[in-house]
Amino acid sequence: MPHGKPAGIACVQLLNDYRCAIFGQPERPAVCAGFRPEAEVCGDSREAAIRLIGWLEAATAA
Repeated sequence: MPHGKPAGIACVQLLNDYRCAIFGQPERPAVCAGFRPEAEVCGDSREAAIRLIGWLEAATAA
């Protein structure tokens, strides 16, 4: 997604089983490759992760 992606919108590379279609590939964005999930960011479920990451994105927007 060359212009980024808003929180809550699925990446075009996200497969139906929530895996990344380009995981381990050189074209995978650095932001994805460098992301290290932690409980403070991801919570304890997919729903919590979407909510928390969305809040963090909004709180840090320019």
